[in-house]
Parts: sequence; C-alpha cells; structure tokens
Amino acid sequence: MTTQQEAIRPRSYTVEDGGRLNNFAIEPKMYVDEVSRVGFTDYAERLNGRLAMVGFVSLLALELLTGKGLVALLSSLQ
Repeated sequence: MTTQQEAIRPRSYTVEDGGRLNNFAIEPKMYVDEVSRVGFTDYAERLNGRLAMVGFVSLLALELLTGKGLVALLSSLQ
C-alpha cells in the first residue's frame, strides 16, 4: 500500500525479479534521427559556408598583420 506522497513522486529506481535494488536501470528513451547528415544537405552546405568565411577572414587578418599575402608568405618559407 502506497501513500499519496509516494504515488505522486516518480520512481527513480527499479527492483529486479530477485528483489534487489537497481538504481541505474532507467535508460534514456531511444530515438532515430530521420534527418540525413551526409551529402549535399542544408546542414553540410551551411557548415561549409561558415568554415569558408572563417578561412577568408583569417587570411585577411594574416595579410593585415604581416603585410604579405598568402602566396608571398608561403614562398618566403623556403
């Protein structure tokens, strides 16, 4: 017989068939992501565009800080 307070509170534990307490038996609900993340998807194109913008801005910053472009900087490494 449960009291009203125990009935309101959700169970955060389970008891197995042998009567032993198992605190870690509650697992998260499984789901399948139906959105494809491979190929020419909106997600991939958005990520590609963002990375291209970061690369372009970093090249501009490199040229402003060093006074040389990327080709001149790479040719001076030899």
